Amino acid sequence: MQVTKDMLIGELIRKNPESAEVLLRFGMGCVGCPSSQMESLEEAAMVHGLDLNRLMDALHEL
Repeated sequence: MQVTKDMLIGELIRKNPESAEVLLRFGMGCVGCPSSQMESLEEAAMVHGLDLNRLMDALHEL
């Protein structure tokens, strides 16, 4: 599956449930909250002060 920075978190988790584990490891505890259905990976990384490139690398390793 191609993961992009514009992908919504909810969509990512629906398509690849194991990705939730990676997000949680990065401190994104809100993977199940309603805003995750409308928030992109890039937006979430910014809100949580995360390095988007590191997050994307970890997701691509799945």
